Amino acid sequence: MPRPSLIAAMLAALLSAPARGQDAAAVAPAPSKPPGYAAVAPASDHETTYVFGWGDRPLRFATPRGGSSEGAPITLAPGRALPRPEISAAPNAFARDRAAILALAGDYRVSFHEMESLGLAADYQPPRSYHSWATERVHIVEDTGRRISLQHTLVMYFKQADGREAGPALTKHWRQDWTYEDAEIFTWQGNDLWARRTLTPAEAAGTWSHAVFNLEDSPRYEAPGRWEHRGNISQWVSERAWRPLPRREHSVRSDYDVVEGVHSIAITPTGWVEERNMWKRATEGGKAIEPPRFLAQEIGLDRYESITSPSLAAADAYWAKTDAYWAFVRKAWREQMAQRDRFVLRDEVDGKISYQHHNEYIRKLESGSAFDPVEADRHAQKSVTAFIGPAP
Repeated sequence: MPRPSLIAAMLAALLSAPARGQDAAAVAPAPSKPPGYAAVAPASDHETTYVFGWGDRPLRFATPRGGSSEGAPITLAPGRALPRPEISAAPNAFARDRAAILALAGDYRVSFHEMESLGLAADYQPPRSYHSWATERVHIVEDTGRRISLQHTLVMYFKQADGREAGPALTKHWRQDWTYEDAEIFTWQGNDLWARRTLTPAEAAGTWSHAVFNLEDSPRYEAPGRWEHRGNISQWVSERAWRPLPRREHSVRSDYDVVEGVHSIAITPTGWVEERNMWKRATEGGKAIEPPRFLAQEIGLDRYESITSPSLAAADAYWAKTDAYWAFVRKAWREQMAQRDRFVLRDEVDGKISYQHHNEYIRKLESGSAFDPVEADRHAQKSVTAFIGPAP
């Protein structure tokens, strides 16, 4: 799976920069602290403030880490009455589910919020929470009826010191695939290992799997779940599943390597919200320890709020040039995963992470080179298979 170097190269300015005013000492490892909790900065004075779920805490604890870039002003779209007409007018449960999934597409201000809600160590000290935001377009790249694929593209404008706006900075972001009554899903097993899980017809009946993919379309995590439409609520809730360490944690944590829990997605009047309730779990080389050993619980909220400005149409120009190639990449991943029950994702090949291999071809397309489908398919297949290794 991708390592921090990928995110540092593609998303540092948007999602991973230190908080404004945060000095290096605030996140440097402190020898007196247990591994992983060094990001907790001591208070410089006796002032405190209220932090939800924790009560009064030092001011520095209350200041989250995360992105520091100052985005240009945005205009939020007005709220809409729920349930949405396309959901309430759907003739059956399957159609209602589809309408809810399709409603996730749009232009958004996305804000990311994560906070540990409890710790399980005797000397536990809560780390600072995380907050960042960006503007993002979510568009439908595939809809076969029973499978819907939504691509996220970061399109960000920045406010400069002189007041002028810069941008847009554009990055292909994550992808989410929804599959109805998916009988076979790939679950993350730890230590970069993926394994096929087969659901019985009874287990799969009425479910939608939610599969999340990295920037270069490699798998990130997947879990089945069910949509519920009740009154003005439309919500999907996953089964409990494992997922890799969050990207925002790679550079500050080394005391756990698996996140285990559930996540949900709910339609709101202004967009949608993803909520996560996750346990941070330590393993031995990616293998589960019994009984399990958990360090802390974390709650996360990703809030997608519809916007009317700025325009995120720059994403269209990018996809006009690159969509055909990324379609070959998605096809290559589907074909390779269909042939395997277990596989490992390599970190690097020839000294490069996976996105770099794809981006070499993307740069050619963005510079105006003619698209050759045979060459594109060959490059996509080569770049995907190079990162798939045999399971131990």
